[in-house]
Amino acid sequence: MRLCISLAQLARKGEKSNMNVVCSVNPGHCTLISCNFLLLIILQLGLHTVEGVWPLPQTFITSPERYQLKPQSFSFGYRRHLAAQHHCSVLDAAFKRYFSILFPDYASGNDTIRFSENEIFTLTISLDHHYCEGYPNQDSSERYKLNVSAGQASLNAETVWGALKGLETFSQLVYQDDFGSYYINKTNIEDFPQFQYRGILLDTSRHYLPMQTILKTLDAMAYSKFNVFHWHIVDDPAFPYQSRTFPDLSNKGAFHPMTHIYTQSDVRRVISYARMRGIRVLPEFDSPGHTKSWGKGQPDLLTPCYKGGTPSGTFGPVNPTSPSTYQFMASLFKEVASVFPDTYIHLGGDEVDFYCWRSNPYIRAFMHRMGFGVDFNKLETFYIEKIVNITSALRKTSIVWQDVFDYYEQHKSLSVVEVWKQGCYLCEVRKVVKAGLRVILASPWYLDQPGPTHNWARYYNVWPLAFKGTEKQKRLVIGGEVCLWGEYVDATNLSPRLWPRASAAAERLWSNERQTSSVDKAFPRLQEFRCKLLRRGIQAEPLDVGHCKHEYQSV
Repeated sequence: MRLCISLAQLARKGEKSNMNVVCSVNPGHCTLISCNFLLLIILQLGLHTVEGVWPLPQTFITSPERYQLKPQSFSFGYRRHLAAQHHCSVLDAAFKRYFSILFPDYASGNDTIRFSENEIFTLTISLDHHYCEGYPNQDSSERYKLNVSAGQASLNAETVWGALKGLETFSQLVYQDDFGSYYINKTNIEDFPQFQYRGILLDTSRHYLPMQTILKTLDAMAYSKFNVFHWHIVDDPAFPYQSRTFPDLSNKGAFHPMTHIYTQSDVRRVISYARMRGIRVLPEFDSPGHTKSWGKGQPDLLTPCYKGGTPSGTFGPVNPTSPSTYQFMASLFKEVASVFPDTYIHLGGDEVDFYCWRSNPYIRAFMHRMGFGVDFNKLETFYIEKIVNITSALRKTSIVWQDVFDYYEQHKSLSVVEVWKQGCYLCEVRKVVKAGLRVILASPWYLDQPGPTHNWARYYNVWPLAFKGTEKQKRLVIGGEVCLWGEYVDATNLSPRLWPRASAAAERLWSNERQTSSVDKAFPRLQEFRCKLLRRGIQAEPLDVGHCKHEYQSV
């Protein structure tokens, strides 16, 4: 009996193209044929490549030459000078995480497998700066270089945070053929982000988000190379942050004081989980408006509203005239500064309703003494300036919503302004940078409103620097943010509402604008990336009619 090679066996040797093949045609009969025609069939059946990486690297050169990866003989490693020192805990954890992502079908534990030296493939990491015990910050470099060749790949980064971005890129280069074998093509990449700040805002006040939902979002953020989790942790409806200093804030202000809160342990877990993925955690404690839940646990913090000269029993924004307000805020922000290690803190300052202040005779008398007249914007400016001074004394850089900039006559004490209103948002960006302040752009990326997934292009065709200004002014645009407010979002619909549309913004904030100006060219890459998200357990909405080789499996 003559041995005949199966199509599956041949496909695994697809890179050996110049050979004759013995192919089984019918029982007991084998025919020698030219491999050219047969390989054409096999290439269509079994050989795939990746459409590309999302977000698109700055420089991306790939070749049809490919190398098989076997989980039994694949390893991560440190370059010798780094291995001689202590290993990096961030990278050690990432190696384990990405091994499972690279080889999702591999079941470890088989110690009897043998492999030859020419099957070994190692991804070697080197860092220019070896320190990896801290937290990512606004100045952290995320630049990396990745080279893939026969039997090896090298990943060089300036910092551990850049190495994490390079690991994500490497994971997207690996693909499976129809027979389950893993491959990667010869590739050279040099990459860095276009903008330093690439954030996603989640609102945990209007609907409580379970811890697992937040952690899973952090995973998905890392896949798209987002690097800031803007945690809008409290607001009017609920105060779920459990304060050590003021426990009644959550005891009386949360939806439920036991089940719908974030304990100090929960917050530490989120910060640690984010750090291991190169993500900063930016807390927002918005005031003086959006504070109804605060008043439930902190007496005399909010302004009593009046009707007909007497208190109506309702309350408005924080009372900016009382010394006790600033004593409370100083204590609260001292705690927040110790809990959240990031140097940025978001102070809010948006959508302050002046009705209650206007109705209160004591507020009006205070304004008269201060020379504010009836200009309530000056009263809010007075308040914000005091809060900015409190956080500055704690060595925190404050971010405020654009409302504060719009009514603030003296801009010197402001640092970073987040532009969120619709209309000519680039006009607002231009005003802010002309004042010498840094900008985060959020206006075009509000994803909480229901809408079809195929409108992802509207979030892709955003050009944050398309305004008249000097290069120095444009450098003040430090990035942008996707906002997912919680009025109509909870754990049941967060992921499909966010992904893959947020990924469109991710590429805009990471990649070169000139290389990513075509929606048509981006579409197949985003389709493939969406399929990767599904296989990694992220419920990302479909972009169009079609299928993924590996459909979403609930876990």
